[in-house]
Amino acid sequence: MPPVVTAVTDRVHFVETDLVNWTIVADDNGPALIDAGFPGSREDVLWSLGRLGFGPADVRAILLTHAHIDHLGTAIWFAQAHGTPVYCHGTEVRHSRREYLEQASPHDIIGRAWQPKYLKWSLAITRKGALTHEGIPTAQALTDEVAAGLPGAPQAIATPGHTGGHCSYLVDGVLVSGDALITDHPVAPRPGPQLLPSIFNNDEDACRRSLDTLAAVEAEVMLPGHGPLWRGRVAEAARAAQTRVS
Repeated sequence: MPPVVTAVTDRVHFVETDLVNWTIVADDNGPALIDAGFPGSREDVLWSLGRLGFGPADVRAILLTHAHIDHLGTAIWFAQAHGTPVYCHGTEVRHSRREYLEQASPHDIIGRAWQPKYLKWSLAITRKGALTHEGIPTAQALTDEVAAGLPGAPQAIATPGHTGGHCSYLVDGVLVSGDALITDHPVAPRPGPQLLPSIFNNDEDACRRSLDTLAAVEAEVMLPGHGPLWRGRVAEAARAAQTRVS
């Protein structure tokens, strides 16, 4: 499906696609991206920025929830072509630079390829550049000082588990949860607040602990890395996800 852009607040715009989502946070000085889709999502990312009147050179920074290719893919191009600074949690910097790779193995995916949902999803993400192992050598840790100068002054919330350095962001009273808490996925058995299937998570126990962290966040809108936005108390979404894995 084509991207769907939803204005959540005056500054926060949620971009939903069938494979992965990203968020644009903009003020009078320009936009920042939270996550950036696959390498093959570039046209959609640029289109979503254009909907708000911005071009690629206007992007002031890209914040990553984590360094999986479906979230950092187009950020590779931004960093190379425009020198766009890319930030993430300090624990995720080496992963973003591809000093190591922390994700589901091809064996894990192939072992499930007999399932129609996994086969369809695998083919779709391969076309989007999912097999790319390129990183972002210039990725840096997000500091409080840098965050304070970005639109909405995003607050990083450590939510490890999906990856060792995964973090969510609170901006304009809205939680951007990345893959710490999602609302749907092409291989999910059903929609609703949930963790990703365990094969995608580096540490399942840490994922559950991060749900407790998110349950304490005072926000009533959540923008997940996969699935539609959630309107309601984040604590309710986190509890629903805990129920599904307990």
